[in-house]
Amino acid sequence: MSGYGRADSEWQQLVHTGHGFLVERATLGKLTSYTELNVTLARRTGCRPFDFGRADERAAMGRLLRLIVERDQEIAPSDPPVMLSSLVNYLGANDAGSGFYQLAKELQLLPMSASADEKFGFWVKQVKQLYERHGAGPPGACNKAH
Repeated sequence: MSGYGRADSEWQQLVHTGHGFLVERATLGKLTSYTELNVTLARRTGCRPFDFGRADERAAMGRLLRLIVERDQEIAPSDPPVMLSSLVNYLGANDAGSGFYQLAKELQLLPMSASADEKFGFWVKQVKQLYERHGAGPPGACNKAH
């Protein structure tokens, strides 16, 4: 699991902590941003934050989110899978990043040729399912990250 200049033990800690944080957000019925996730991970784990100014560090965050989705499926399997990473948006955006949609395609949850509308609809459905699964009550129009 090591890679991107981080040891296996660090990845395990980041996955565990990131999973817990995203479940907290789902329980609150809230989205989060990559920035908030990054700051929270650094604060809660003591691990160095990801440097989003570097392509390899952005890729490492993508890897982390994939690992969190995989862990969530181990803990709470669902068919079709619900992607916990759907709660993470770009700051000021109300949509998931391209890596989210790529992972959804790899997991065969989204057609390779999905249109922008299909992608957005898939994302909204994923967020709503997570809120329902974690008892957030009926979600509004996808809450913005804080």
